[in-house]
Amino acid sequence: MKPMSNFEKKFGKYAIKNISLVLILFYACGYLINWINPIMFNYLTLNPYAILFKGQIWRLITWLIIPPENFSFFTLIMLYFYYSIGTTLERTWGTYRYNLYLFLGIIFTAVGAFAMMGFVYLFQRDILFAMGAENYFAVLSTMFSTYYVNMSIFLAFAATFPDMQVLLFFFIPIKVKILGIIYGVLLVYEFIAGVGNKYLNAANRFVIGASLLNFIVFFLTSRNMIHMSPKQVKRRQEFKREVKQSAKITRHKCAICGRTEETNPELEFRFCSKCDGNYEYCQDHLFTHVHVKYQGDHK
Repeated sequence: MKPMSNFEKKFGKYAIKNISLVLILFYACGYLINWINPIMFNYLTLNPYAILFKGQIWRLITWLIIPPENFSFFTLIMLYFYYSIGTTLERTWGTYRYNLYLFLGIIFTAVGAFAMMGFVYLFQRDILFAMGAENYFAVLSTMFSTYYVNMSIFLAFAATFPDMQVLLFFFIPIKVKILGIIYGVLLVYEFIAGVGNKYLNAANRFVIGASLLNFIVFFLTSRNMIHMSPKQVKRRQEFKREVKQSAKITRHKCAICGRTEETNPELEFRFCSKCDGNYEYCQDHLFTHVHVKYQGDHK
């Protein structure tokens, strides 16, 4: 893992722990609102037209509770799966880095919605005349959800733990990297081929590209996290910590075991008056060491 940046040192304490559970609770609120009042639900989506021209700025936040799929038993299984891999990534990367990964995906998706709107106004005005700008963007707003952000979590998991096995359909063992490759190919195909509707193809490409941009950033900037198990990451962190401690200038160091006041602050250190030279020992070796003599035999 990369060493802690100055930004992380300053803002890492504000990172949200167990953020995967927070997202699932958001979805639960979204399902509940849609069940109680579907009309109100439509006022929560990421609609750039409504935000810019109607002042409905709350949509910049409320779209996060829009569930990625219709509620079903299969949805519960998928949410549990994403919760499991999300918490695993958080333990491996750290809370701050996992938060950063998710928020980048969320920010890129929001920016993608406004970029899509600009594209339509510049190059597809015939669609606006045919459907009406307000109606068109109301339809498109449902496409901008955290669905592909969740997919980016899976891709990051597959890149970090490529050899981990999961049970496909609960009984077929398969490596995560195979599923990641299959899903990546399907995404590329969907991006190129579109969804079969010329009015929605451009928006669909913006959704896919924006939501998965955080994975591209992760892959290019954090390759040292790929192919590392949680134990390897922990050992690497411990090694860096030990190297950092050994690089410090210490006032006391035992001539026998090499322990210092930095590595073992509970120890006491004393110089031996019977040794020739300035030899210092910890409390465990002060009276048990062989005295150093430059001439004659050791006493």
